[in-house]
Amino acid sequence: MSKNKTARYTITSALPYANGPVHIGHLAGVYVPADIYARYLRAKGCEVLFIGGSDEHGVPITIKAKNEGTTPQKIVNRYHAMIKRSFEELGISFDVYSRTSDPMHHETAANFFTKLYEDCKLIEKSALQYYDEEARQFLADRYITGTCPHCRNERAYGDQCEACGTSLNATDLINPKSVLSGNTPAMKETRHWYLPLNEYDKWLREWILKEHKEDWRSSVYGQCKSWIEQGLQPRAVTRDLDWGVKVPLEEAIGKVLYVWFDAPIGYISATKEWAEAHGQDWEKWWKSADTELIHFIGKDNIVFHCIIFPCMLKAEGSYIMPQNVPANEFLNLENNKISTSRNWAVWLHEYLEDFKDKQDVLRYTLTSIAPETKDADFTWTDFQAKNNNELLAIFGNFVNRTLVLTHKYYEGKVPLPDLFSNCEKEIMDKIGEFPARIGTAIEKFHFREALAEFMNLARLGNKYLTDTEPWKKQKENPASVQTVLYLSLQICAALSVLGEPFLPFTSRKLQQILNLDIHRWEEGGRCNLLPAGNIINTPEYLFEKIDDEAIAAQVKKLEDVKTVNEIDSKEAEEAKPDISFDEFQKMDLRVCRVLASERVAKTKKLLKLKVDTGLDQREIVSGIAEYYEPEQLIGKNVLMLINLDPKEIKGIKSHGMILMAENANGELSLMQPERKIKAGGTVK
Repeated sequence: MSKNKTARYTITSALPYANGPVHIGHLAGVYVPADIYARYLRAKGCEVLFIGGSDEHGVPITIKAKNEGTTPQKIVNRYHAMIKRSFEELGISFDVYSRTSDPMHHETAANFFTKLYEDCKLIEKSALQYYDEEARQFLADRYITGTCPHCRNERAYGDQCEACGTSLNATDLINPKSVLSGNTPAMKETRHWYLPLNEYDKWLREWILKEHKEDWRSSVYGQCKSWIEQGLQPRAVTRDLDWGVKVPLEEAIGKVLYVWFDAPIGYISATKEWAEAHGQDWEKWWKSADTELIHFIGKDNIVFHCIIFPCMLKAEGSYIMPQNVPANEFLNLENNKISTSRNWAVWLHEYLEDFKDKQDVLRYTLTSIAPETKDADFTWTDFQAKNNNELLAIFGNFVNRTLVLTHKYYEGKVPLPDLFSNCEKEIMDKIGEFPARIGTAIEKFHFREALAEFMNLARLGNKYLTDTEPWKKQKENPASVQTVLYLSLQICAALSVLGEPFLPFTSRKLQQILNLDIHRWEEGGRCNLLPAGNIINTPEYLFEKIDDEAIAAQVKKLEDVKTVNEIDSKEAEEAKPDISFDEFQKMDLRVCRVLASERVAKTKKLLKLKVDTGLDQREIVSGIAEYYEPEQLIGKNVLMLINLDPKEIKGIKSHGMILMAENANGELSLMQPERKIKAGGTVK
């Protein structure tokens, strides 16, 4: 927390690109920790505005639209709805989830640019930029591909190589090509407006390198320090593109605001949208000294949120600066980097379908392995273990045993406790410490530690119940059992309060069972939340076991993705030596029709086919039984070399050879004419 008195908190989360669904890397890096923080502050009674939204501009969206033969607006409409729905289903508690294609955002971003322009905070200059002569347009970085100068990946983009992760300029690429035409682009002069970052060097050194040396994460501070010390340069805020916020100048026809400039302004426009809907003043969330601004992002966005966006706000002159930017490292998947282009990801919308009502299991797993100080790795076996061995075996087991015994012995009523032993008094003291211990970790953005402390409370309850064994004492010492179950129920109540930031669905379910409606954070340390006589509803399992079959299905899905990626990345075989046209003319290639098909006895790979060549009917033996059932081939047209010398195979005279296409995985596929061709038609 800041040292000054804070009246409210503005919490932003990086705007996901609306050109695809959300995956677990996004969740672990940004949205789950941001939601934990927002929920915690609300439970503390703080005034909170938690902002999210879709980033709907940028070249990746225009490329996707072009590839799908549709418009950028249709692309963003589709994915904005999908992303928003997925966040809602996972319980990400945004106060507003907006979008940068909204008119409110276009107006806000354009006005922000105009203010900087009129205050002479921008500089105008011309520069050479890649231009596609055939497409007749300037090329944004993502419209240029080529060979990475660092790792020699031949599919690097003009802004980044996804193979090695290096940031690039388009001019760094070897053998650059236009994505639009495939041609080598030319260099052409164009005029743009720039934010002179170099003019803010002294201020950044004071604000970041001195003021935030101790309270920002070392990875965030280190990256900022590196950028500043390398020397900041003016950065273009406009680009030649037709999708985005139009530059509000008459001389800027055909230009839009660069997405890095307009996207963070989306936090402000979303605040305006929310304030308008709730009859509030939006400016207090962005311009009041008693407001604390926190940005939740991944490490690839550190420079934008710690240097560039603050310079924009500083240039405008009336905004507060972020108090902290707790950026996370990256989450890997099964020991490999998550890649949307290679489909190597666990997509949130698919998870929600495959694991119904298990939102909290994913939230718990991602928080427990949060990549706060270094890259982390998600594996399905670990996910299963987190559920079965921790949530189910510790938290769920303790709660279920407590509730079942309460119904068994006291008809679901909270018993009146007898005397508390010294040991039980110590436990009650420990319970009282948990709100501060968990809360302190959250305030320091140590979410893994905070979750571990929460689970320590569940472990405390589980151990207490196991050690006291009330099921063995009910007959001989019923008074002590009343005390044990009373205290165990109080721990359950504390868990329902303190678990809400991490496991909101489970906490809500537990409070409903306990007949409790308490959400104030400090109440989670009390040992009298449930008064004696309070009715406990029918027990329900908080968690259920995840079996091996469910995990195997997810692992198989990833293995299939890996196979496809390996096939796609496999290079074609080298070309065979050239032959003369006369040699080619010697081959008699025909369209033939399969009349009959059966397996060759005592073989796994061979089929015996009877084919009509248009000249005769003959038998051939083909090694395609692994890829086609005999009945699949009957009536199909195939391409065949009919003047191949006859050869006896398994006692069958085979005269000819079917032409097959082979993929990089060795799988065979029939080659068939696109139009209907009569048997005997020649292939030329």
